[in-house]
Amino acid sequence: MPELIKLSNLTIGDLPSAVAAPTYDRLGLRPGIVHIGLGNFHRAHQSWYLHRLFEKGLNRDWAIIGAGVRAFDARQREKLLAQDCLTTLIELDPGGKSAEVVGSMIDYIPVQEGNGALIDRMARSDIRIVALTVTEGGYYTDATSDEFDAAHPDILHDAANPNAPTTAFGAIVAALKRRRDTGGGPFTCMSCDNLQGNGEALRRTVVSLARLSDPALSDWIDANCTFPNSMVDCIVPATGPKEIALAREFGVDDRAPVTHENFRQWVIEDDFCAGRPDWHETGATFSNRVPDYERMKIRILNAGHQVIANPGEILSIETISGCMEHQLIRALLRKVESEEIVPRVNPVPGMAPNDYFDLIEKRFSNPAIVDTTRRVAFDGSSRHPGFVLPMIREGLASDASVEGLALVEAIWARMCEGTREDASRIEDNDPSWRRLAAVAKRARDDPGAWLEQAAIYGDLANAARFAGPFKHWLSTIWAEGLEAALSSYTGDRA
Repeated sequence: MPELIKLSNLTIGDLPSAVAAPTYDRLGLRPGIVHIGLGNFHRAHQSWYLHRLFEKGLNRDWAIIGAGVRAFDARQREKLLAQDCLTTLIELDPGGKSAEVVGSMIDYIPVQEGNGALIDRMARSDIRIVALTVTEGGYYTDATSDEFDAAHPDILHDAANPNAPTTAFGAIVAALKRRRDTGGGPFTCMSCDNLQGNGEALRRTVVSLARLSDPALSDWIDANCTFPNSMVDCIVPATGPKEIALAREFGVDDRAPVTHENFRQWVIEDDFCAGRPDWHETGATFSNRVPDYERMKIRILNAGHQVIANPGEILSIETISGCMEHQLIRALLRKVESEEIVPRVNPVPGMAPNDYFDLIEKRFSNPAIVDTTRRVAFDGSSRHPGFVLPMIREGLASDASVEGLALVEAIWARMCEGTREDASRIEDNDPSWRRLAAVAKRARDDPGAWLEQAAIYGDLANAARFAGPFKHWLSTIWAEGLEAALSSYTGDRA
């Protein structure tokens, strides 16, 4: 193992030759973006595109200032500031690994109750984009109506305390109020979450929240700020001891390294009220067809992840690539995708849906990516309504089959009961896990109880072409085991 170099501005020049280091002067960078939610995905994706721009000598007044509103963010801030906000990215190609240090983030705002420091920084005129990665379930949207959830306790708090908000959205509203009042002008609000119509969802949340306390401000935001839709794509596992050890193998002492697959895609609607970086110079695509790209990715990849991760948990398979090695899970994915998902996706320039699924199948199977079934199965109460249920509704509306998707939902219900088939316990893995587990236990004897969760399924509980197969599959899974159900559906035998 090479000598370890503790990551910092002072040691960039000392990094091993196998690690690509920033060649630009980081002290000369100037901020243009506040990004809320500095998890692994942002640092492997958007941050990387900007880093590569800086390497080209472009847009060096668009550096990132990190921010957050959760306890996790405070811990992340401590880790990243200790290494001058540098991140080691490790690409996991089946043919080998490579590492580079990304330097596009230059500071991290203190995480405070009331978000005063965050509001102050966003209110300054040098910030022209506020971006977010807060998970697809974090936009205070009612899963059944797809409308803003004005009754959520967080929203009620921010409406009553607009100068000391709890949420990132409340902080954005407060910063925009200050900019309006001082002549600082609007900024672009950009969602980077896996959410179809993510810009529209962000606009709805910000504008609706502002309207609860200041209708005139809400109108000003709606008329002057822009909320571009975007599609983001890169498989990025969580960081744990293995990832930290992997960075050390490259000779880098990094408290928060990030591993990622050898694939990235970013498609963005070109709608920026205060300017933007030239991301297209480093591979991003500006397009007015973002919804088609989103639909292809969210349905084939994100829904596909749910198709395989939930049975993987039940069968004690630890990784996504391991799920793909399981004959019946792979057969489930192929049959559901080919019959009920891919046919409902439009082609995009340069990519047909069938070809995209072939690409996704290879990416899921990459053994170098140690992406856990637990991570992918997390927050099913947001991911199933966001990724799977819309296709069930479309299938019902067009008289198409939803048999496979009903099985997918039955598998999720079985997983939420909280035990695997080897009798080991599934640790809490959803913000609503305890409630889900209680319903899942009742559904063992009464499968219809699962569908009575109106906030998730709405009127699907009364849709016989979905509810009937769902009840059949859940009963089969409990009576005969998951593999028997998979064999029955796919016609395959393990």
